[in-house]
Amino acid sequence: MITSKSVKPALQQAYVKLMMDVIGRGLVMASQVDEEIKQEVAKFPTGFVLSMNVFPDGPAFIARVSEQKQLELLDTAQQKPDLTITFKHLSHAFLVFSFQESTALAFAHDRMIADGDLAHAIRLVRCLNKMEALILPKLVAELAVKQYPGDLSLKEKLTGAASIYLKVAQSYLKRSA
Repeated sequence: MITSKSVKPALQQAYVKLMMDVIGRGLVMASQVDEEIKQEVAKFPTGFVLSMNVFPDGPAFIARVSEQKQLELLDTAQQKPDLTITFKHLSHAFLVFSFQESTALAFAHDRMIADGDLAHAIRLVRCLNKMEALILPKLVAELAVKQYPGDLSLKEKLTGAASIYLKVAQSYLKRSA
């Protein structure tokens, strides 16, 4: 097993930056294709801004709930986000993003801080868990989430993953064009 101490800080930084971008984009795309995530996002108020970052000024993503009740990525926040999930250190983010520790366990070990309404933070974690269950192989997803959804069929997993990955790939292509 690769531990965070055996990976050089520059590689941790690059990996966490890439994963933060992929997770931000994946969450946005999942809010467009997965019914469960759509329902969760619809419960956030329109204009709600959420972010995930690494303290003090590490990799981050910022998203906003649109009028259509879907998430959209923002380049910068025009105001303080309504909810910010902050990893206290790059190595803590690396543990989560390399699937050595689940988000729930990272919170339990006080590696992350939620700045905002706790109910909104729990809703965001549910969205992240569902997205991870969809896009990651089951063995990896079981490490990443507190409880793998028992009712997630192989068809739903493959269809959801394909849709999310396709939309994420398209978002990278649009950005480079």
